[in-house]
Amino acid sequence: MSILVGKETRLLVQGITGREGAFHTKQMIDYGTQVVAGVTPGKGGEWAFGNIPIFDTVSEAVHATGANTSVIFVPARFAADAIIEAAEASIELVVCITEGIPVLDMVQVRAYLDTTHTRLIGPNCPGLITPGEAKVGIIPGHIMTRGNVGVVSRSGTLTYEVVYALTQRGIGQTTAVGIGGDPINGTSFLDVLQMFEEDPETEQVILIGEIGGTDEQKAAEYIASRMSKPVTAFIAGQTAPPGRRMGHAGAIISGGEGTAAEKIAALTRAGAKVARHPDEIADLVASHLR
Repeated sequence: MSILVGKETRLLVQGITGREGAFHTKQMIDYGTQVVAGVTPGKGGEWAFGNIPIFDTVSEAVHATGANTSVIFVPARFAADAIIEAAEASIELVVCITEGIPVLDMVQVRAYLDTTHTRLIGPNCPGLITPGEAKVGIIPGHIMTRGNVGVVSRSGTLTYEVVYALTQRGIGQTTAVGIGGDPINGTSFLDVLQMFEEDPETEQVILIGEIGGTDEQKAAEYIASRMSKPVTAFIAGQTAPPGRRMGHAGAIISGGEGTAAEKIAALTRAGAKVARHPDEIADLVASHLR
């Protein structure tokens, strides 16, 4: 099994004719993902990669192809509207790769999504991948291998590093989910932990957090009270100074809240094994296999 994406995923790409959209669509197709449609306003009736129809709107694409998942590669100024358009077309899962969406735009998007059945991954995320089944976003497929470790992360780069290290150790993954590092996103650590807890194939979980916000502390509460599977965690930004943004828009210690020390302490109290540095994560995961 897997969570969120798999063989049943029928993907449409919003922004398929742009440079990033076209490049990553080709990567997703090559991985074996069912890419069934593209959406670029004004280019309806054209074709991408010879056999993928392009539509002017998401609703037209869904009606014609039965797409159930969308990935968004459009500029930041159009991305909020693209998310809402996908939700209005009853897309079940929307993955927004775009970074730089204004926080106020995302406040409005999140308020609208809360009235629908659409789940958003991102924005400002690498997407997600279930090895051997479906790749939605920009996570490199060749570093993944099928197995029983679930990965959820706020950092795209650390996701790649950790997954590669697991694969080199012969430890496979069920699904890797990059939730993004913006202050307001669609899916939290808590959401994904619940899915991994309910997935019979996932036997243990890696959580990669970073400074800023309190999502990791909320995840720790769930781990302590509801999680039956081992969790290995890492918090990036342990040496970051307060008040300075470190990478992601959400990676900032504000008002004394969101420090790495707070997050590490909460996760440790919850029973998670917390790595001191990324290289230690695979070792801790391997220790659960013995």
